This record gives sequence, structure tokens and C-alpha cells, in this order.
Amino acid sequence: MLDVFKRRHGSVFFIHNNTALEQYNITDRLELILEKGRIILKPKSIPRKGWEKSFQQMHANGDDNLLIDDIFDGETFEEWK
Repeated sequence: MLDVFKRRHGSVFFIHNNTALEQYNITDRLELILEKGRIILKPKSIPRKGWEKSFQQMHANGDDNLLIDDIFDGETFEEWK
């Protein structure tokens, strides 16, 4: 729960209960969503976080094979007309 809003130099600061941030897994980045009659704060996720480790694990397991051939039977490489 947010306790106090303070304004300074055109910015708004939230003074908050640290337990609430931990409960909702909010660390250092927030997504601010403005909707009619409410402000929603959500943890900001980092896109593709952990992908590198997952791809390394896939390779170690031999699971990184193509699912679809990159060249199909009868495919030609002529220019489109």
C-alpha cells in the first residue's frame, strides 16, 4: 500500500511500505498504467530475461534442432516477377 505522495520539482514521489513491494515482486523498475479513475503500478519485466541461459541449456541437451527445414522440396530461388 502506498502511504504518501510528495511532489518536488515537477516529479511525484511515493513513500511506501517496503513489505508491499516485496510481496508483489517489485524491485527497481515499475510500469505505470493510467486508467480512468486509477493508477496501476506493476513490476517492470525485462524482455527476454534468462533466454541466453535457456538457449545454452537447449544446446547442451541437443534440443536446438530446426523444426522446419529452411529449404522446401521444389523451392526455386528465381526472382519474383
